[in-house]
Amino acid sequence: MLRSLFARRMLPYALLFLFLPAYSSAQDSNFIYTIDEIERRLLHEDFEIFRFKYLRFEGDIGKRVILKYPDVKYVQVKWRRARKGGHEFNNAPRYEMAAYQIQKLFLDENEYVVPPTLCKGFPMVQYKAIEPDAGPTFNKPDMVLVLLQYWLDEVTTDDVYDKKRFKNDSLYAKHFANTNILTYLIRHSDSNEGNLLISKDKTNPRVFSVDNGVAFTSMESNRGSRWRSILVKKLPQKTIKRLREITPEALHKALGVIAQIEIKNGIITSAPPTENIDVKKGVRRKENIIQLGLTAAEINSIDKRLKNLLKNVDKGKYDLF
Repeated sequence: MLRSLFARRMLPYALLFLFLPAYSSAQDSNFIYTIDEIERRLLHEDFEIFRFKYLRFEGDIGKRVILKYPDVKYVQVKWRRARKGGHEFNNAPRYEMAAYQIQKLFLDENEYVVPPTLCKGFPMVQYKAIEPDAGPTFNKPDMVLVLLQYWLDEVTTDDVYDKKRFKNDSLYAKHFANTNILTYLIRHSDSNEGNLLISKDKTNPRVFSVDNGVAFTSMESNRGSRWRSILVKKLPQKTIKRLREITPEALHKALGVIAQIEIKNGIITSAPPTENIDVKKGVRRKENIIQLGLTAAEINSIDKRLKNLLKNVDKGKYDLF
């Protein structure tokens, strides 16, 4: 949990990089730590808040936060508190986490298009020290659910989809196509600038989908739904092969329960998923267990989109490379 209260008058963000480790030669240029380490730190390790900043305006539900760990390592995250009930339009932790989890079925870690995205529960009495005006996400006991997503620094919104580059740069084409497949499968319905980003590293032009809360069965945003469709004419052969191996059973296993929180003796902990409490609900509770996941109907819709994509591949609608 949190080790201490945060302080607003801390070092500027630029100076933070004096403390951050250099990228190792074996590590992807877009991530300071390995995916496993990021997941472990966000979900299970204690931290204190080193910096807490609103994303767009004072009082914004989204924050840019720097977490400091006991071993004096830092992780930047997008921090978004879930409101009452744990699910609402454009603030849906289960959709954000489902987008992160589904990619694991058909992409390798060095191809991930969604950065590590997890949720963590905090006791209300503790969370009040962070946001005094916050209300509980769940009651008995009062607690706040927070979505944490690893913050990508060396990225830009410029020329995320470049048709000429897609035609001539096979590495960029692979990364963009993988992202487009992901946004199609999750029915991404918010084309707001900034939701898709591209790495500034010209040698590693990965494309990321970093805001996936308006997806699946959500209504559309007022910014359009451009990324909901497959925009390209060729797709990576390796990715299509992996997609063919995904069964309906694998989808339900991976997405039915994507986060589980347990309350024992008043202590809130993240726990491994157990049996799905209710396949008809996305946010479920049974006694001291809270689960988040996709409903059976939402997962079945993914399966239909997947089958439709593969059908179009077999018809020759897309070239494979």
